[in-house]
Amino acid sequence: MIDVIEYITLGMLAAAGALAVLRIGRNGSLPDKVLGIDTVTIVVASGIAAGAGIAQSASYIDALLVVTMLSFIGTITVARYVERRGGRA
Repeated sequence: MIDVIEYITLGMLAAAGALAVLRIGRNGSLPDKVLGIDTVTIVVASGIAAGAGIAQSASYIDALLVVTMLSFIGTITVARYVERRGGRA
């Protein structure tokens, strides 16, 4: 039963990642694309966390920390860039 839940979780993460990539690919403003990229990094981080749970190993936590910190720093950097441009990105 747990195996089924693991596959369902990974499938839902894959679907969320695919939808986020579609959002990035559509013609939209810079904040829309940043939101899509941020969503992809959250899905990747969730996948790493799910993989750590499936493998029952804490060795993935370092990679999870790096991915989430880089995502946060990237989002803040782009938010400052958009703010300086006056929101007309």
